[in-house]
Amino acid sequence: MSDEHLIRIPESSRVFDRRKVLAVLLSFLAMSLMAVSSVNVALPAIEDGLGAGGGDLQWVLSGYALVFGITLVPAGRTGDAVGRGAFFVLGVVVFMLASVACGLAPNPMVLNIARLAQGVGAGMVNPQITGMIQQYFTGPARGTAFGWFGLVISASVAVGPLVTGSMIAAFGPDVGWRASFLVNMPIGLIGLLLALRWFPFSQERRLWNRRHTGMPKVDLDPVGSLLLMATVLSLMLPFMVHDRPWILGLLLLAPVLLYLWVRWERSYLDAGRAPMVDLRLFSFRSFSNQVRIAAVVFLAQPAVFVLLALYIQNGLGGTALQSALVGLSGAVGSGLVSVWAGQHALSHGRRVLPWSMMLMVFGALGLVLGAALVENLGIGFGWLAVPIFFNGIGMGSFIAASQTLAMDDVPAEHGGTAGGVKMTAERIGTAIGIAVVTGVFFLALNRWGWARAFEAGFGLIALIGLIAWVLVMLDRRQHR
Repeated sequence: MSDEHLIRIPESSRVFDRRKVLAVLLSFLAMSLMAVSSVNVALPAIEDGLGAGGGDLQWVLSGYALVFGITLVPAGRTGDAVGRGAFFVLGVVVFMLASVACGLAPNPMVLNIARLAQGVGAGMVNPQITGMIQQYFTGPARGTAFGWFGLVISASVAVGPLVTGSMIAAFGPDVGWRASFLVNMPIGLIGLLLALRWFPFSQERRLWNRRHTGMPKVDLDPVGSLLLMATVLSLMLPFMVHDRPWILGLLLLAPVLLYLWVRWERSYLDAGRAPMVDLRLFSFRSFSNQVRIAAVVFLAQPAVFVLLALYIQNGLGGTALQSALVGLSGAVGSGLVSVWAGQHALSHGRRVLPWSMMLMVFGALGLVLGAALVENLGIGFGWLAVPIFFNGIGMGSFIAASQTLAMDDVPAEHGGTAGGVKMTAERIGTAIGIAVVTGVFFLALNRWGWARAFEAGFGLIALIGLIAWVLVMLDRRQHR
């Protein structure tokens, strides 16, 4: 084993292998993201098995994503303050117990409460992943780690529906959807034991002692946390709950809450306290630009697999498993480039990003063409895997390069908070994007049918990709 993967803890003879730490971190990243994408396939089985109504199913989808989004930044700040490894372990325990509760749920209400708890666990875990990569990896090694990070994100979104679809096909609808939740327990236990064995908890304790010696208490800025959580809630909820028109009023409240939060954080810092988010993070141009770019990209990309599943399963009569297999080509494309893009992000990242955007636009336009060929020439929908493959190359290289560039100048002690901010921007983008893109899709469906609706949805996705390309080019010019 090369010494470059080993880190010696100061004032200690203990050595830990950061590759092992990364493996544990990424395994839970995959679990938390698969919990988002895989449940789409399970909804019909949940509806039949529990007698769930439309509102129940909506919360199965949105409850997890909503709580996940509002938890990220406070969890990142808490991990930075009290120790990322310990908080990561606590989040994993919450996630596993909630997964068991989901799998054993006797009715829709219990399932939705358990999904909310599962989202809390995922929100606690994810900022610690970026924070620990930022803490234990530097230079090209950090880029490689974020390359694997990007690969896991892209692959999880594509593989999640395949795993759940396979379980439903193998065990039957009722047992299959329950098994898709229960499988998190044995996998999580193995990862948890490895975390307890491999994580450098003694270093965290030493950092804690150095930071907090003589301090009366740890300052977690609860008012700032509540204000930001309310802001994120007011931005995300109107796009996730569609049967309550009054909720749209929250969009008017969001700018007010955001203003109050910024004022509070600035005054908190001026008073000599430690704000939840040190707004000076946004003075790092690379970080603020990449947060902005990622938010726009995530307006479009999560909707890709939603539209693909709707079109193949409902429009063309395919199965959930067939839909997942078509989407799997995106994971293959991502796997080919993500690690390479991370390794070269610091030296060539701003040359990689424009090509990433163009590949995603090319993939979206290829799907528009593919739908026309399916409709007019009668070719099999399996050919849609080709443009999805190019989309995966673009998304995989984007995530790896963007994440590395975003965190390049961020101090290690703020790694979890910064990671939480970027992920929150992505979650908000996802909520808004899925609502808008699927809204356009269903509007076109009512007028022109499945093929035209598919083309309209992916036309909008291509347009958003072009906007992201413009932001990438502006960032590149500023960097020059």
